Amino acid sequence: MQNAEFLTSLLPLVVLFAIFYFLVIRPQQKQQKAHAAMLAALDKGDKIITNGGLICEVIKAENDFIKVKLNDDVIVRVAREFVAKKIEDK
Repeated sequence: MQNAEFLTSLLPLVVLFAIFYFLVIRPQQKQQKAHAAMLAALDKGDKIITNGGLICEVIKAENDFIKVKLNDDVIVRVAREFVAKKIEDK
């Protein structure tokens, strides 16, 4: 009898966790995987936006850093984790 009451009192928590998982955790994991795949696929000539809002062009993708060109004269190294997104050419 007490075991059945315990299970019925635990059921709402399980349902709330399932809803939380499918609405929050799973989409965030998919977004992180897509971002990691985008970072791994960066190549010379790609245009990116950094977390600081700089729009630049990839010159060379290295292990931990990416060499980018801000304008014709300025080339800098940016850590991979500071790349926000890749700009798709239209």
